[in-house]
Amino acid sequence: MSESAGTTGGEADGTELEELRSAIRDFLATKSHEAAVRAAIVSDRGYDEKVWTQMAEQLGLQSLALPEEYGGDGFGYVALGVVLEELGRALLPAPFFSSVVLAGTALVAAGDAEAAGRILPGVAAGTTTATLAVPDRDGHWEVASAAGLLGVTATAAGGRSITLDGSAPLVLDGSTADVVLVVADTKDGPALFAVDGAAPGLTRTGLRTLDLTRRFARLNFAGTPATVVGEPGSAAQVVGRVLDVATTALAAEQAGAARACLEASTSYAKERMQFGRPIGTFQAVKHKCADMLTRVQIADAAAREAAAALDGVEGAPEPAVAAAVAHVVCSEGFMAVAAENIQVHGGIGFTWEHAAHLYYRRAKSSQLLFGGPAVYHERLLARAGV
Repeated sequence: MSESAGTTGGEADGTELEELRSAIRDFLATKSHEAAVRAAIVSDRGYDEKVWTQMAEQLGLQSLALPEEYGGDGFGYVALGVVLEELGRALLPAPFFSSVVLAGTALVAAGDAEAAGRILPGVAAGTTTATLAVPDRDGHWEVASAAGLLGVTATAAGGRSITLDGSAPLVLDGSTADVVLVVADTKDGPALFAVDGAAPGLTRTGLRTLDLTRRFARLNFAGTPATVVGEPGSAAQVVGRVLDVATTALAAEQAGAARACLEASTSYAKERMQFGRPIGTFQAVKHKCADMLTRVQIADAAAREAAAALDGVEGAPEPAVAAAVAHVVCSEGFMAVAAENIQVHGGIGFTWEHAAHLYYRRAKSSQLLFGGPAVYHERLLARAGV
């Protein structure tokens, strides 16, 4: 956490984490209420740039889990999980996941101090947005098994110059990112490259997708200049690390959003009257809410265990396994809770004016983000050595 959030770096204890959660929740209550979310999703960039700046300057959220040597605060994944839970709960449209989680993790994992020192301080300060494009044709992000099958190829252009050609079909926040990290094929195997968002030969096409609160784009590269990040041919290991961190972070976000659905359903069940009494007194509605609570509690536990594993907490499971478990549990849990939230709300839950469909859209999009159910079950088996 930044000094504005009450501490100066290291590992946060339980009290500090709750203070962090309270500060974020209070902030989002005024910045990411339903009207603000709807305004952001129809804006040109898909998010409120002023809120993005305030997140950095007032709360230090972008810098929280980034390394101190690159302008971050050096906190771990448990603290980052608190941030993602609250962002998911409020359904905040912002490039946090793409900039901090995807690009930030890739830069640190690549071990390239020059590239990290050039890009990460801006990400930490909220002045630079970034993203990661992994253009494997199956959309699984399993680069180790995608050699020669990536949609982008790197070519030496003389001296140290490198150009990229090809396309990345589905890149989170690809339309607005100031820096795009791209995994591309080389003669040495998949490698990671950095591309300036204004580079010549880069064409960015915004896509209309299910989730209105997240923007995706198709990126085309035509002789686009790029700089290599990390060791040539090392992208498979980098993306493997990114997958573990990203699925853990996504699980926290899903758990927070699922809890918001549960809270909305229980509140409505207490207020909505039918046959002279609240619908929450009907057994069918009680069972739905009880099932939702169970799924939310399990999702919370899985997400927090995965974050603890990444932080190396004593007694935590293998990080890769815990991340895969969290991705399965939280993806399925959020989908079920978001669907039940619509059912509990009845007719109004199906309308455009109600927020229930925004959570459902986020749930389905998140479930498919790294390949979908078939892929994440296979990933869990692979991580567990089965």
